[in-house]
Amino acid sequence: MDETIKQRYENAKALYSQHGIDTDQALQALAAIKISMHCWQGDDVRGFLNRDQELTGGISVTGSYPGAARTPAELRSDLEKALSLIPGKHKVNLHAIYADTEEKVEIDKLEPKHFQTWVDWAKDQGLGLDFNPTCFSHEKSKDGFTLSHPDPDIRRFWIDHCKASRTIGAFFGEQLGQTCVTNVWIPDGFKDIPADRMAPRQRLLESLDEVFAEKLDPKHNLDAVESKLFGLGSEAYVVGSHEFYMGYGITRNKLICLDAGHFHPTETISNKLSSLALFADGILLHVSRPMRWDSDHVVILDDELLDIGRELVRHDLLGKTYIGLDFFDASINRVAAWVIGMRNTIKSLLRAMLEPVEALKQAELEGDYTTRLALAEEFKTYPFGAVWDYYCETMNVPVREAWLAEVKRYEREVLLQREAANGLS
Repeated sequence: MDETIKQRYENAKALYSQHGIDTDQALQALAAIKISMHCWQGDDVRGFLNRDQELTGGISVTGSYPGAARTPAELRSDLEKALSLIPGKHKVNLHAIYADTEEKVEIDKLEPKHFQTWVDWAKDQGLGLDFNPTCFSHEKSKDGFTLSHPDPDIRRFWIDHCKASRTIGAFFGEQLGQTCVTNVWIPDGFKDIPADRMAPRQRLLESLDEVFAEKLDPKHNLDAVESKLFGLGSEAYVVGSHEFYMGYGITRNKLICLDAGHFHPTETISNKLSSLALFADGILLHVSRPMRWDSDHVVILDDELLDIGRELVRHDLLGKTYIGLDFFDASINRVAAWVIGMRNTIKSLLRAMLEPVEALKQAELEGDYTTRLALAEEFKTYPFGAVWDYYCETMNVPVREAWLAEVKRYEREVLLQREAANGLS
């Protein structure tokens, strides 16, 4: 243990304790939180089943930074490197297109065996796995509709794919002893104003009911549904709106997913948590950073991320909330993007744990808004960084920006070698 880091922590610990905040207890609670790191940052959402398929579904990845993963083995190597620089034990979130198999298989026929290498790897790494059906970048989704498609044969294809995905999710949970969250998001919608808003939603309702008809052990798999305000090609109307999925999730006992980029630019998901938590049995968060639209920028420690952490901690929602990241940036080092996003998300939770929550609530209850404001502002400059440094040190990951040198080394020795091999092929 670096003595300087330890001494700074002890000083910070004493300062926080004056307000009844136990930093040791906070770090113990933080270490128990698992965040689901999305695999698709590592290869620009291409996957391995249909790598030549154009990325569709209103999704766009910009940039051409060298070293994107080309194989499951390369992707797992990149994930390992990122996770080695992030404190704590976490989960990895897979999409169906990331199946690791030599077999030619259509996505509605996917089975657990096509992900066995992922399960073996997760066991070896001590990780959990989450899952998502991939209802985009496919010949049968090119017109922008899947589970709400007017053609019953196409709907059947996507229903079968989602059912297969739930089976795979339950397999993950059973094999790894960590509940898998299987999240359904579809791109269905119209570019221009529809004549009939109801019929697609009725079809989606019926399709989802069929997808979820089989009862699975909640210890192994939990289902989630995810809304979106609009996407490229669905600017006028999205079938799976927030209102649709909120009603569906509450009446069908499904996790409701709130994605930070899936609402109006002036909306924030932090402000929705306390309302939704009163009615939903569970919440799935996709932490992202929209910039003018659902542009999926790398998560930074901005006001919204800090507010998300506060809401989860202040209202004791961590036990019913599943946190995952969802962004993809090909303009910067992809491993660094993971590390930045994950470390910032963890920091937001720690910051919230180191605030005088009870004193703030009591001042508010008494109408003492002066104290509420004063305390909230003064704690912004309390030595949170000393506690974070100590946490990283005790978790055997680099302190502060020291992780960047390791990512740069990995870039030179691994990522740029891939690019060189691509140039020779």
